[in-house]
Amino acid sequence: MSETETKVETEPKQGLLGRVAIVGFPNVGKSTLVNRLTGSRAAVVHETPGVTRDRKELLCEWNGREFLLIDTGGVDIADKSPITRSIVEQAQAAIAEADLVLFVVDTRAGITPGDEELAGILRRAHKPVFLLANKIDDPSRDMDALEFHRLALGDPIPLSALHGHGTGDLLDAIVAALPGTAEAMVGEDAIRVAILGRPNVGKSSLLNKLLGEERTIVSEVPGTTRDSIDTVLRRGEREFVLVDTAGLRRKRHQRQGIEYYSELRALAAAQRADVALVLVDASEGVVEQDLAVADVARKAGCSTLVVLSKWDLSTVTIEDVRPRLESRLRQRPPLVAVSAKTGRGVQRVLDRVETLFDKHTARISTGELNRFLGELREARQPPQKAGKRLNLLYGTQVTTRPPRLRMFVNDPGLITRDYAYWVENRLRDKFELEGVPVSIDFVRRS
Repeated sequence: MSETETKVETEPKQGLLGRVAIVGFPNVGKSTLVNRLTGSRAAVVHETPGVTRDRKELLCEWNGREFLLIDTGGVDIADKSPITRSIVEQAQAAIAEADLVLFVVDTRAGITPGDEELAGILRRAHKPVFLLANKIDDPSRDMDALEFHRLALGDPIPLSALHGHGTGDLLDAIVAALPGTAEAMVGEDAIRVAILGRPNVGKSSLLNKLLGEERTIVSEVPGTTRDSIDTVLRRGEREFVLVDTAGLRRKRHQRQGIEYYSELRALAAAQRADVALVLVDASEGVVEQDLAVADVARKAGCSTLVVLSKWDLSTVTIEDVRPRLESRLRQRPPLVAVSAKTGRGVQRVLDRVETLFDKHTARISTGELNRFLGELREARQPPQKAGKRLNLLYGTQVTTRPPRLRMFVNDPGLITRDYAYWVENRLRDKFELEGVPVSIDFVRRS
């Protein structure tokens, strides 16, 4: 399928009033405000400036009306470091896409040079702006917000994101100001894909190549992505929700503060995904951390595709890594090699994801399953204990996404670990379920 048939979803979804971007200087309380407005803990909140880097879209509901809230990184225009420049570019992209901008300032700090420069950008953008004077924790100090009239962005709105003061009135104003633009929602049949991997294996680079745009920040600094970022992609008749995540570290003592909460969000992204792309840096080969990440995907119930990234830098072949992966990974996931730099193999990733998703959501008919059980009985003598032999009676698939099967036996206590794994592997071979998590419940016939 050609790249011209792939498009990134950039319009608001059905029933949504529009897009609202939150911008501001670092550490003015943007993420706290996001959490307050969405009634969640969706944004990473921490006292360290610059925690939020990429732009992130969240659904916000108020009095039965919904809109998208776009959280962005702190915009420190004076900082010339490459990572900060990328944050600025992401915030500018969010402003360009937004129907309304919430400009958050810190009332305690007063007007800063950074506030003035960002205010100039917003005035030139010609977008509706709500100027939010945050950290007014005592309503009797609302007049402190008046100083920000100097920014020439209208009347400042006093509020406390931490305590909720003024946020109800703010939500009323947002709903009233949005245009009510709508488009189709992501359907239940959308393929939810989590991009997982240890830090700095190329997750964001792969996402950007899939999308054909610089959607997330790409940096050589490990740990750049701290939140999980959702992006909708349509290719032909299929719809994907791609979720870039923070790097997963193997050792618990390496996960502290911000990284700990960022990793929790990566794990949550895996929990709601259908397919996980487990990225392995092909220039380094498979390491223990990669196997741990793949196990995270398995435990989350994701079908798994191992993606050997940075293929242009590697002399390793797929056949070099396949034996180790097959011997260590229970799901025996398929492999694909890609180079985000050259584009090699990138579209093949989506092909493989579609195939995995179809298996992930497929149903094995009861007739097929019971014929398979007959083959198992002929292929290997079931285990026995104290003269009593296991008897596989019949089976049925009870759920999909991922597949879960129930096999009725004469006595579940006769099942051995080795035999259960053997049944799972034979099932995977028979129905081409490589990479798909398969749960089998052995239950006594009532």
